Amino acid sequence: MSALPLEAAGVVTDALSLALGREPLDADVVRAGAPGTGIRELGAFRDVELGIWEMSEGAAVDTEADEVFIVLSGAARVDFIEPALPSIEVRTGSVVRLTEGMRTLWTVHETLRKVYVA
Repeated sequence: MSALPLEAAGVVTDALSLALGREPLDADVVRAGAPGTGIRELGAFRDVELGIWEMSEGAAVDTEADEVFIVLSGAARVDFIEPALPSIEVRTGSVVRLTEGMRTLWTVHETLRKVYVA
């Protein structure tokens, strides 16, 4: 993954059209469909990692990193396996905080793209 020159002030990145190179998920995490994910690291800012992540339609389990994300496009339901919390629906504009080690099930209805800060 190549990082964009985030350190350079005044650089614009079109996060919606940025190519991510999506790859299929491992079969052991897929729960429905044939979802794939793509990621593009944008670099670090004050010891914080920034990037773009996307997942295509389907369902898969994940163990989360400590992050905040903003949904740029798409729609999904996130079920919290551990800790057991109420499910959430996310869509364009949603802002969500996840903590390291959470176990989740992502059911993506429409390819979801987010910008994350971790």
